[in-house]
Amino acid sequence: MHHIQRIRRPAGGTGRALSPLLRLLPTPAGTPFTFVYVLVLVATSLFAEHADPHTVTALLRDSSTDMAHLARTPLLVLVGSALWIAGGLLSTSAVGFLLVLTALERRIGALRTGAVFLAGHVLATLATEIPVGVAVAAGHLPDSSLHRMDYGISFGLMAGVGALSGLLPPLLRWPLLAAVATTLVQALLVLGDPLTDWGHPLSLAIGVACWPLVRRWAAARTGRAPEASAPATSAPPAAPSGPVGAAAADASPVGSAGPIAESERPPGNTSTLLGIESG
Repeated sequence: MHHIQRIRRPAGGTGRALSPLLRLLPTPAGTPFTFVYVLVLVATSLFAEHADPHTVTALLRDSSTDMAHLARTPLLVLVGSALWIAGGLLSTSAVGFLLVLTALERRIGALRTGAVFLAGHVLATLATEIPVGVAVAAGHLPDSSLHRMDYGISFGLMAGVGALSGLLPPLLRWPLLAAVATTLVQALLVLGDPLTDWGHPLSLAIGVACWPLVRRWAAARTGRAPEASAPATSAPPAAPSGPVGAAAADASPVGSAGPIAESERPPGNTSTLLGIESG
């Protein structure tokens, strides 16, 4: 006969109490996209703070997604501009990126989170810069409008906020969107940087437009039906009873998206806040 010894956990539950807080932060295994990206942003931010100012200015200028650079080296500047944080590591953008991208990646996975971020970053940049090039070609704006400092993660972050809001309960979703929209409208009224100020609501709208996709992706990871899906017309067949049926059900959980592999099960859900970058 085998004897099973139960290990008594120490009182206090410190580890369990810290777990929800730790899940707000990226980890190499749970959120690899956000974790690696944060390391890159930390490195570039420290470089920008401590390196020679002339070298930093030259790198930022070469990374700018203005129309002049987009016409010559579009891929280089679209990637390079997303490697910097306007405002540094203590900015609201940095904190928002950490929380929003971590929460989104825990729900839909690394590659899909990267796709949402990239869509907001690229599409909002092109939507704001191409009209400038057209206006300059038509003679409505001076040639100097083709050259400006435009870099940062804010467009991708806003797309992440929009996408994540579609996965939150309504009591969190609508206050979050209302708070973000209020901030963006205030920035538009001031128009300190018109292109950036218009790019933020555009990238937020891109994230909101991703709701059908991110809900399907999240449902595929959890084996649950998407929030907006119609109720099923018939119940699925009952699994066979006994040890065989239990083992089969555990090995292949089935939801609206079909069988889900064990490696695709998410570690959990996370609430989030956001930050807005001005550059």
